[in-house]
Amino acid sequence: MKLIDEKLLNLVSEQAENNSRLRKNYNLHKTHEDAVQRLLNALEPGTEIPVHRHPAKEETFIVIRGSLRLNLYNESKEITQCIELDPGEGKYGITIPAGIWHNIDVHEKGTIIFEVKEGPFVPIDNKDILE
Repeated sequence: MKLIDEKLLNLVSEQAENNSRLRKNYNLHKTHEDAVQRLLNALEPGTEIPVHRHPAKEETFIVIRGSLRLNLYNESKEITQCIELDPGEGKYGITIPAGIWHNIDVHEKGTIIFEVKEGPFVPIDNKDILE
């Protein structure tokens, strides 16, 4: 059992802040082979998440604290839609269908999302990063 409380959120946020990538995952699943990948993803403003897609898996995330903008793209790397997520405004999360190009911009220090994807974990292939 893993309690998700303020202490854990603060710990993971501190790890993200001290990480050169300005983000840190805290896995709630046991292994990368688990059928469901569940994790906290602590994100700091300035983290660079490339425009990418998950060709065979949808992705769901819920903002626990902080705020961010989800950007959706076409094949020409043009933004087609921006969706602001902020629990303080009643916009909590989203499910992104498989194959959709996306990234996020983090607005607030200490932003944390709860993320769920079908397993097993598969690193993003270079062909699924839009340059």
